[in-house]
Amino acid sequence: MKFTYLTAFIVAGAALTLTSCGENKKTSDLTESGLDPDNFVTTVNGKTTGLYTLKNNSGMEVCITNFGGRIVSLTVPDRDGTPTDVVLGFDSIASYLPENNQTDFGAAIGRYANRINQGRMVIDGDSIRLPQNNFGHCLHGGPAGWQYQVYDVIAANDSTLVLEMDSPDGDNNFPGNVKATVCYTLTPDNALDIAYSAVTDRPTVINMTNHSYFNLSGDPDKAITDHLLYINAADYTPVDSTFMTTGEIASVKDTPMDFTTPRAIGEKIDETDFEQISNGMGYDHNWVLTTNGNDSIIAASLYAPSTGIRLDVFTDEPGIQVYSGNFLDGSVKGKNGKVYNKRAAICLESQHYPDSPNKPQWPSVILRPGETYSSHCVFRFGIEK
Repeated sequence: MKFTYLTAFIVAGAALTLTSCGENKKTSDLTESGLDPDNFVTTVNGKTTGLYTLKNNSGMEVCITNFGGRIVSLTVPDRDGTPTDVVLGFDSIASYLPENNQTDFGAAIGRYANRINQGRMVIDGDSIRLPQNNFGHCLHGGPAGWQYQVYDVIAANDSTLVLEMDSPDGDNNFPGNVKATVCYTLTPDNALDIAYSAVTDRPTVINMTNHSYFNLSGDPDKAITDHLLYINAADYTPVDSTFMTTGEIASVKDTPMDFTTPRAIGEKIDETDFEQISNGMGYDHNWVLTTNGNDSIIAASLYAPSTGIRLDVFTDEPGIQVYSGNFLDGSVKGKNGKVYNKRAAICLESQHYPDSPNKPQWPSVILRPGETYSSHCVFRFGIEK
């Protein structure tokens, strides 16, 4: 199969559309993915939310809300040129609010992506107790993490949306006043480039990521088990039955964790006689990338045979969390009334390893005053013919 990247020139920009919710909607008022921007305008904790659209002339469109910095839709052409929305999400801001749905769909996660063991960590001898919201652990910054907060919009132009979070000292018990920035850029080669940065006035931990749920078939009624997955990693970090990393780094060789050659996600996902598949209820693990922080090397790839859409992931992070939608259970209805069932999507989250604050043998996540945290991830889309 020949793989061809789609190229484009940016012709339309990010813009917040504010119109009367009572008006009848024309097709031209909607996004390519069918979203009504009016449905994303509200006030949360005194801040205004909205929908921002990045679009280019090859058919790629990315819709983002500043509530949680969430990617709401991501539309790319399939092999026949049909616009295809390849991420899970909701039709309105109300559905993203935590009192209605506890989800991480599309979010810019902070302060700490993934789990911190029992919500405990020590920085420079000071013991810190974090909220516990997942099997006794602190997951994705806690129950009021940044995915449930409103980012400030700093800039929005033809190709770029810049969001900023001012996180006060003690936010979910994390120390330090932190100013964090997420910059989304739609590039001419049909890639969504995401750059994170942060500074602090006290030693703290930072580990940011994007939590988009991908289904490259464009139809969440179809499980992603037929998607072909490649991970550029010879090792991974095993977990216990509470999804907490054990501290071990294990080889993927001769196990269901080996994606060094592309293969169907569903091929070995139910081999529960392998302890890690049983513990993760499928795939919910961090892979140790062999890219050595080089974000010009493919870290992971995903391909849907039904549409020909391919996603390549690039990052300067040491790890990538692959989550195969094991906890989706049909209780949530998303865009167009679609029910999101088990394995309706897969997440590819660039990151430092889970529970790194408690595992000094792993790359550090400590951020100190005078330093700048930075992280880079690129989702590049194309087609295979």
